[in-house]
Amino acid sequence: MDLLTSNSQWMMEKTMGALWTRQSTILNNIANAETPNYKPQTVSFEDTLRMRLESAAGQQNRAGEAVRDVLDSTRPTVQEAQVSTRMDDNGVNVINESLELVRAGYQLQYLMQSISSDLATLRTAVRGQ
Repeated sequence: MDLLTSNSQWMMEKTMGALWTRQSTILNNIANAETPNYKPQTVSFEDTLRMRLESAAGQQNRAGEAVRDVLDSTRPTVQEAQVSTRMDDNGVNVINESLELVRAGYQLQYLMQSISSDLATLRTAVRGQ
């Protein structure tokens, strides 16, 4: 298995997609902060992925393939919260949403640096330096 199609590279790609979905969802929540009856949405990905990977790790004879299958089938899910924090039944807390947006931004930045580092390693190997 080469560097570009490795399970770790595939996991970083899936995580990047989940972070993109999380940022989009948070921005949607902030945009609807003044909309009456709006329920904020949350994205779940990490917990589902962790549980599926732990169960796949138990398959000794085909662990690599099982991990790839888990990565192929795990998608971020958007769920609507059933909480209301204001009189107009809107559940968006703009401060919390802003903090989560910053957190997702840092996670995305770290992930992009990791991918860039992996590609720099590959570039060095190809050039023979």
